[in-house]
Amino acid sequence: MRFILVLFIACLTPLSANALDVFACEPEWGSLVQELAGDKAAITVATTAFQDPHRLQAKPSLIAAMRGADLVVCTGADLEIGWLPLLLRRAGSANVQPGSTGYFLAADFVRKLEVPTLIDRSQGDIHPQGNPHVHLDPRNLRRISTALEQRLAAIDPANAAHYESRLTDFQARWAAAIETWEERAAGLSGLRVATNHRSFSYLAAWLDINVVATLEPRPGIPASGAQLATLLEQLSPNPPAAVLRTPYSNERPAIWLSERLDIPEVTLPYTVGGTTGAVDLFRLFDETISMLQELSE
Repeated sequence: MRFILVLFIACLTPLSANALDVFACEPEWGSLVQELAGDKAAITVATTAFQDPHRLQAKPSLIAAMRGADLVVCTGADLEIGWLPLLLRRAGSANVQPGSTGYFLAADFVRKLEVPTLIDRSQGDIHPQGNPHVHLDPRNLRRISTALEQRLAAIDPANAAHYESRLTDFQARWAAAIETWEERAAGLSGLRVATNHRSFSYLAAWLDINVVATLEPRPGIPASGAQLATLLEQLSPNPPAAVLRTPYSNERPAIWLSERLDIPEVTLPYTVGGTTGAVDLFRLFDETISMLQELSE
């Protein structure tokens, strides 16, 4: 049911007869397209909050959706490097190949964190362009939405005024929401947490949260029992407030460490659909901040 709800996000509103076909790699971009396009877009979302966006099988249904797309919206920064190039090749549509107007990578429009100075695959799943989880800083979404509206207008100039109007409305609501979120999260500054993966770096940077440990010894490499034991020894004198993880990550390492440190293991929504309440981008951040506030009380 979760997959169906996310995949058909565009069905929340009636579609116009000449709606654009948009292929979104992740739920956050499907939600953003919905904000900007409304009934002018039919949106297929390839993944859910419960699937690792680093890894996806190129199923025939996704190939067909890609083949018929007018616009592909993905994160980029090599997040989908393991499956998106294959999907594009098999779809074979010139309209959405890299370099075309129909190919949009959100991470191209923001400053990336954790850009490595040395590329060495022995260090794990290193992203040469930096940390790709850019959507968890809402200020990035403000920049990305502007670029995405311009791309929608370029592909569908007949509806350019529609996209511009919806962007203006979204930007106003988003700016007000960011102000509210920052007021609510003021008490989170300095909160110490551990994370399973570097999924929350942008969220932490935005809210001034201190990530004191990452369970993975190297990005994408699960921690061994010995490595977790070492981490337990290091954190025991001053435990963090919680261990944070995404809905798609392996829960066992986070639970193991949280039980031994006697701290909560918290599954943040990470993206749209990650909890029952995180039904769109606004509720995603509402829910995330509420969950973090419980740790600081």
